[in-house]
Amino acid sequence: MSTAFVGHIIVRTDRGPVRGEARGTGIRFLGIPYAKPPVGELRFAAPEPPEPWTEPLDATAYGPTAQRRPFAEVTTIPEPTIPGASTLNLNVFTPDASPDARLPVLVWIHGGGFVAGSAASPWYDGAAFNRDGVVLVSLGYRLGIEGFLHLADAPDNRGVLDWIAALSWVRDNITAFGGDPAKVTVGGQSAGGGAAQTLLATPSAKGLFRGAISASGAVMQPQDPSVARAAGRLFTTRTGLPASTAALRDRTDDEMLAFQDALNASGPDRDELPMLVLAPFADGELIPEPVMDALVAGDAGAEIPLLLGFTRHEFNGVTFPDASEEAVRGMLAAMGLDEARTRAFIELRHGMTPPQLMAQAVTDATFRAPALAIAEARARRGLPTWLYEFAWKSTAPGVEGLAFHCLDLPFAFDLLHAEAVPAAAGDNPPQRLADAAHSAWVSFVRDLDPGTAWPGYTCERRETMVWDAEPRVERDRLRPVREIWPTATSGS
Repeated sequence: MSTAFVGHIIVRTDRGPVRGEARGTGIRFLGIPYAKPPVGELRFAAPEPPEPWTEPLDATAYGPTAQRRPFAEVTTIPEPTIPGASTLNLNVFTPDASPDARLPVLVWIHGGGFVAGSAASPWYDGAAFNRDGVVLVSLGYRLGIEGFLHLADAPDNRGVLDWIAALSWVRDNITAFGGDPAKVTVGGQSAGGGAAQTLLATPSAKGLFRGAISASGAVMQPQDPSVARAAGRLFTTRTGLPASTAALRDRTDDEMLAFQDALNASGPDRDELPMLVLAPFADGELIPEPVMDALVAGDAGAEIPLLLGFTRHEFNGVTFPDASEEAVRGMLAAMGLDEARTRAFIELRHGMTPPQLMAQAVTDATFRAPALAIAEARARRGLPTWLYEFAWKSTAPGVEGLAFHCLDLPFAFDLLHAEAVPAAAGDNPPQRLADAAHSAWVSFVRDLDPGTAWPGYTCERRETMVWDAEPRVERDRLRPVREIWPTATSGS
């Protein structure tokens, strides 16, 4: 139940009461712990429920973040770093904190390459979703070494265990905040989109959500357990420390960041490892098999409607100043393209310089081809799937003419006036596009269908929503990706 108190709202959770803040669009409850602080003996352990409390917990400010350093000096999405130990917390934005409301819920998982990111970003504010009758929950989770390094004496995929703990909290508590635990959609962007894909392939997450949104989702590839063990061995080689809880439990945040930098640094001893090694992997238990295998060749997530897509240019703005045509060909070969496909890729991108070709290859191989492969595989099985490409190009200096990584989020969240959006999108991004994209997301969370204007993806027509100044559905929009990239045709 909830009670009003001098402009604030108090809601009782299963661990104790929390005091949120009423505002024009609804009520927000920030920094609610869903697990004990992951420190000391719990730093590398499975999450445990927080100790109960009796007095109202102030939930009017964002809680500590697992991020101790942003992904880069300047990030597209504002990602505050908030110090503190209780990093396993979540935020609830609701239009109606009444148990009788029974509103649909979107649980949002932030991006940041599984090593950074923040649920406290103003780009993840739930104001527009609340306006449209949706409860938004955003969560923090363990990142980097704490979340994903394989340790011989700790559970694997601790960050994934955190997502499941947060979803379990939602199941047990969201009714008190006006949400319906039977109407939960899990979603995220970039690493968060990869999280949504991972949860589809995680049996212990089954029943905790009924729909999924993967925006520019990326997962580590390959995800074989041997890769995770090799990353642990490389960690020891480069740091001189065993990959164990005893060696790492009491290390400072600065030391952990230095260890992370050492593991991720380039070098010949790392050439056989994927770019993302501090990320979810198939451990054979929590995640039984590689996510892409489970979604493309298996039947993981078959009961879950899925909305997924990417931006047209993703990482095309990344520079590879020393790239040569020979380097491009070598990179494409490493990505699985034979000579015929390599030639087709280069011919399709006629006029691109080698640095531009490299950036396009990263965009295709990391985001476009895998998402297309998932859509194709699900369509063959008749599973409800909606695919999109965000194509509207920014007018902001430095990124003008690109529909780049993260640009779609202020439109999907209908937050075009949020902090840093002008620097990403320009001064006058089209509100009409935000209205359309956001409405489709709201419809999907509410009805498990983004609406009649966006038909589901089928093998006959391959319907793809193109989010542009004039949104439109195109038939087989991504044929070149499907014909060139092996990932996009695997399982066919």
